[in-house]
Amino acid sequence: MRFHAAPSPNTAQLLAGDPFWLVLIKTLGIFVFLVVMTLFMIWFERRVVARMQHRPGPNRVGPFGLLQSLADGLKLAFKEDIRPVLADKWVFFLAPVISAVPAFLAFSVMPFGGEVNMFGYDTAIQLADLPVGVLVVLACSSVGVYGIVLSGWSSGSPYPLLGALRSAAQVISYEIAMGLSIVGVILLSHSMSTAEIVNSQQGLWYVLTLLPSFLIYLVSMVGETNRAPFDLAEAESELVGGFHTEYSSLKFALFFLAEYINMVTVSAFATTLFLGGWHAPFPLNLIAGGYFDTGWWGMLWFVGKMMVLLFVFVWLRGTLPRMRYDQFMRLGWKVLVPISLVWIVLVVCIRALNGPQANSWGGVGFGVVIAIMIIAILVVVALIPERKAPSDPDRVMVTGGGYPLPPLDLKVPKAPKRRRPAAPAAAPQPAAVAASSTPKEASDGDA
Repeated sequence: MRFHAAPSPNTAQLLAGDPFWLVLIKTLGIFVFLVVMTLFMIWFERRVVARMQHRPGPNRVGPFGLLQSLADGLKLAFKEDIRPVLADKWVFFLAPVISAVPAFLAFSVMPFGGEVNMFGYDTAIQLADLPVGVLVVLACSSVGVYGIVLSGWSSGSPYPLLGALRSAAQVISYEIAMGLSIVGVILLSHSMSTAEIVNSQQGLWYVLTLLPSFLIYLVSMVGETNRAPFDLAEAESELVGGFHTEYSSLKFALFFLAEYINMVTVSAFATTLFLGGWHAPFPLNLIAGGYFDTGWWGMLWFVGKMMVLLFVFVWLRGTLPRMRYDQFMRLGWKVLVPISLVWIVLVVCIRALNGPQANSWGGVGFGVVIAIMIIAILVVVALIPERKAPSDPDRVMVTGGGYPLPPLDLKVPKAPKRRRPAAPAAAPQPAAVAASSTPKEASDGDA
């Protein structure tokens, strides 16, 4: 199997001919788009969760409360910036920056659309197209966790440090599953260029041919971004606020910005890999001449698909409780990674059996059959009853995670009541003292 070392010549030539000022305009456009999407997503999440809980949500500042996120951002800017006494000054300052900057950089290889004409120049709605664009996105998501780890370490507090260590283990665990889910896409597209992957989905999206990879990626992207129900790095009920407990003002706002930009990035990445990128959905892509599949229409379809995945983030947060840490790690290492490895082998078999038609409907049918078989095996394994240990009246009950609990019928003896000590008896007076009584006392006694 041979991989193309270079991206599509058409896209490469278009982007290579961009003048410097057009590159600056695209860079500024991406920056503004991500900032606006962050403000919109904060409002959108609060409104959707409020709707699920039968509340109005933000509805005061601006029409429909749309300016509430902007008001909150301005409020954060004017809050007092506090740095703990035990914090490392420079690392404490740089950690939010390290989290936010890679989140912006990952969007530089995202193809928003196809060929358009901007200010008299034929170009693509994309800042850069690299032969290893997929690895650029994965690298940026990996570097972002350094900001979380350094923020927890530099705060000089135990709760942020625990949150940082959790986040490091979480990102490592779920990044493996995410990387394995992308292998199938690379095998079918023969490229790691994001533009080439989108071009290879012009006829059929990879969400149909690689459905297990798509589902694994969906779970992994939630764990990668520390979002509920996988928000164990900032669990309020356990770690106060997690890695950003000691942060305030604009530094806290940068962590907030990085979290929501990472949500947009992984959603855009899923759209690029599995949902056809900027190509029009069915049946609009079948219209004669491809009118809805060219020009600026691509940006509309790209943002629309991305918003559907962002709604999934909000939906999960409003419906699922937070997982326990051992359950979370078991899901990543014992479920997602083994299924990904088996699925990669099956994709290679599909490629070998179908040859160049692996992305056709025949390949889809074979892939669906294999996916159903995998799901059936997992269901059967889940339904097998666990072998119970022999009953022991003296055993200590434990929870699912192995944390010991005292027996429910444990009777603690009551402590005896403390009695007040008795007053000490008066000591007998010596005879010399009794003989030295006053004349008045003696006369009273005689009387």
